[in-house]
Amino acid sequence: MEDLTELLREIDRLKDRLDALRPLDNPSILHALDLEYTYESNRIEGNTLTLRETELVIDKGLTVGGKSMREHLEAINHHEAALLLADLVRERRPLTESLVKQLHGLILRGIDRDNAGVYRSVPVMIAGSRHVPPQPWAVPVQMEQCFAWYDAEGPKTHPVVLAAEMHERIATIHPFIDGNGRTARLAMNLILLCAGYPIAIIPGDTNSRRDYYDALEKANLEGDKSDFHRLIARHVQAMALRLIQIAGGQP
Repeated sequence: MEDLTELLREIDRLKDRLDALRPLDNPSILHALDLEYTYESNRIEGNTLTLRETELVIDKGLTVGGKSMREHLEAINHHEAALLLADLVRERRPLTESLVKQLHGLILRGIDRDNAGVYRSVPVMIAGSRHVPPQPWAVPVQMEQCFAWYDAEGPKTHPVVLAAEMHERIATIHPFIDGNGRTARLAMNLILLCAGYPIAIIPGDTNSRRDYYDALEKANLEGDKSDFHRLIARHVQAMALRLIQIAGGQP
């Protein structure tokens, strides 16, 4: 099994290469990545827009025949949330509990006005999972505890592990009625970007999605987060290698 310490060491080496090349200063690259991230993150949750259709909806303002209004709004909203991440990084604003609510508010904007940015008030189940999220009355307490851990342990934790850990914790608490996965991935990527690392784009194809959910399920049911940490680290590594290639550099 791949050693996480070695993987993190390799990611840090690649980050040094990226810092020298600075491909993330290129607006066209950033926009293409935002579109791809929006497409894949929504695809994980069942959105059927293709990458090209996602681009047409976001860049051209077009309506795609045969696709629901919700799918169009999911593309527009997630892209707005991705743009917000860039603003937050420029402003050097770290992840906070209020920012998680703000990101979620964007994800459900125009889709579910009553629940956008609001912690759930009802019990929920996750389709296909044996994990039972906490009762609604426990959500605010557990989210407060989540960010108390983040504030205390964040400075001592490798940013990639910290990002994966916060994703897992938010997803496990499942604080919202809907949009938890997208929100958790946005929170994860804000942590990565603020630390100077590339984002982790988790593909929405069947195999990648199964690996992602299996690793989350193992963390939920067994308390073993190692698979999930490695999975996120591998996606960060893959993006770093890809960006170096785009910039014309050598890994």
